[in-house]
Amino acid sequence: MDERLTMQAPAPAAVTAVTANPLLDFSGLPRFAEFDPALVTPAIDDLLAHARATLAAVTDLATPTTWDAFVEPLEDATERLGRAWGVVGHLNGVADTPPLREAYNANLPKVTQFWTELSQHEALFEKYKAFAASAQYAQLSPVRRRIVDHALRDFRLGGAELKSPARERFAELQDRQAALGQKFSENVLDATNAFKLRVTDPAELAGLHPDAIEAAREASQGDGHEGWTFTLQFPSYLPVMQYAAHRPLRERIYRAYATRASSNALAPDGEAAAALDNAPIIDGLLALRHEEAGLLGYANFAQVSLVPKMAESPEQVMKFLHDLAARARPFAERDMAELRRFAADELSLPELQAWDLAFASEKLKEARYAFSDQTVKQFFQLPRVLDGLFSLIERLYSVRIAPDSAPVWHPDVRFFRVERDGQLVGQFYTDLYARASKRPGAWMDDARSRRRRHAALQTPVAYLVCNFQPPVGGRPALLTHDDVTTLFHEFGHGLHHLLTRVDDLAVSGISGVEWDAVELPSQFMENFCWEWNIVASMSAHVETGAPLPRELFDRMLAAKNFQSGMATLRQIEFALFDMRLHAGFEPGGARSVQDVLDEVRREVAVVVPPSWNRFQNSFSHIFAGGYSAGYYSYKWAEVLSADAYAAFEEAMAQPDAPARVAETGRRFLDEILSVGGSRPAIDSFRAFRGRDPELDALLRHNGMVEASAPEPSHA
Repeated sequence: MDERLTMQAPAPAAVTAVTANPLLDFSGLPRFAEFDPALVTPAIDDLLAHARATLAAVTDLATPTTWDAFVEPLEDATERLGRAWGVVGHLNGVADTPPLREAYNANLPKVTQFWTELSQHEALFEKYKAFAASAQYAQLSPVRRRIVDHALRDFRLGGAELKSPARERFAELQDRQAALGQKFSENVLDATNAFKLRVTDPAELAGLHPDAIEAAREASQGDGHEGWTFTLQFPSYLPVMQYAAHRPLRERIYRAYATRASSNALAPDGEAAAALDNAPIIDGLLALRHEEAGLLGYANFAQVSLVPKMAESPEQVMKFLHDLAARARPFAERDMAELRRFAADELSLPELQAWDLAFASEKLKEARYAFSDQTVKQFFQLPRVLDGLFSLIERLYSVRIAPDSAPVWHPDVRFFRVERDGQLVGQFYTDLYARASKRPGAWMDDARSRRRRHAALQTPVAYLVCNFQPPVGGRPALLTHDDVTTLFHEFGHGLHHLLTRVDDLAVSGISGVEWDAVELPSQFMENFCWEWNIVASMSAHVETGAPLPRELFDRMLAAKNFQSGMATLRQIEFALFDMRLHAGFEPGGARSVQDVLDEVRREVAVVVPPSWNRFQNSFSHIFAGGYSAGYYSYKWAEVLSADAYAAFEEAMAQPDAPARVAETGRRFLDEILSVGGSRPAIDSFRAFRGRDPELDALLRHNGMVEASAPEPSHA
């Protein structure tokens, strides 16, 4: 968990003059065009010195214990540090270069050390405790009282109550964990980029769509070679797994992908590439987290992780996951049995291997529903999809989205503004194409958060990042329907950040939101990708311009829950593995990390990968992405999002549907999106839905309501 989410809530503070170093200019948007890795160290040193000086000033006995005298000045100083370091971290994720990586790694220990110092600062802790016990606290708004309460909680989680030598050891643990997490992420990126498979025989391309073939040809030409080059970047990897009829090609690509950042990773020439092995890093991180939990008085790291979350205990989380697994298992077993029969009867694959699953599944889906993902992809041109997404957001939340201008870090980046009644609400960058300098995946991050400082309002700014296939052959970028869903998901996060109406930095937007509720707005937005009016408005065939045919959409809708049982169990597998590692696993004991994963798979999986698969070595969510003992959040929040969207479904079923939907959108904005972390997430959900969340909508949305199962449990 990043302490900045609660102790500092990263966002900029205004300054009066533009500085020579763009990282020290907080008067507007980041000056990406002027960024140079050589500027990182002097900027961070300057900001750290200023933050420490401010800390000394606000903890001086002469400083009054009031919000204006000690909370706000420290917030100003730490916000500047957070914003500058946020720019560096963002660029490290989307525009990685050796000089930038060197600068980031050189400054990471200093930044980590400061946040640890802040969280352990005895005088500041005492000041907050005195403030919480004062008459001033009672006069604060509920939002500011929550901020103070969060601060006290985070002091305790940050080791403020520890005594030497435990205090110093705790700081060492934070330092080491930050370094190992960064190295884990670097290894995944480098291992992904290290593999390139060049194909020279066109027969091996059988089954691949022309888009994928053209992209591989352009990649090969870019390297100065003939033929076709395939990489482990997802837009290159996935089409091979889904469509390549040449089984050895699928196997080779799968093995390379499944062994990334491991000791048995394969380079294109077949030699082991063990230099980027993440296994020792995983062991190191787990040991450090376990020790941290012990220092804080907890039995395991999962208990520490859950303190600021909605879930109350590891046992509650695992019960939720096991209950959901019991619901999903009959459907998953049916899915797998059906796939095996189809593969044997129709594809001459009597023994399905891991590299056959996506291929056979796609063939089965085509046979049953008479369409393929590649067929659908021709209707989703990225510019038109964005227009449709923006139009939906504008109707739901009474805003306007328009192109804007700002310095950017890559020519593919676009910048937009969000307005309501002519007033600026927020702005966002989109960086949507995969490239070698960019870490895999999709995410939203904040460049700055909303904050009102006296009469001045600071509007929020977000980064929205995906890794779609870039345009090929002179045509617009085309998205699969899964890509469209990913785009809507990340924009859900962006809306949570941008549409907040909270003026206090520490709980504005996504800041202060419980980690296991932060996926609610993002998963909620995915549902609109299955509404005909929305899909029709953003589809146009890349060659003919014709909209997506309704009968094709109906087939997509019929296939929506294709293999949903298997998909659900796979997510539960990841979540249980994560929780078991952090809630009962003894680092350095007789059982290995692989043993834990194997045990979980024996319990819940219907698809068990080969023994040499090293999925965990690239599981960045829990080893480099803040989801440690928190991956269950995706399923937990899916319950919330499905139930929340059911309110829209109920509105759509009414005779006066447009008015009801508009009113429901207003309530979702008012009770979920706009309140940020200013109150507990469960209170926000209850305010919107009028009751506690229920599992029924999730099961229905996933098509898992036919088989008999235990009564639904409440999340």
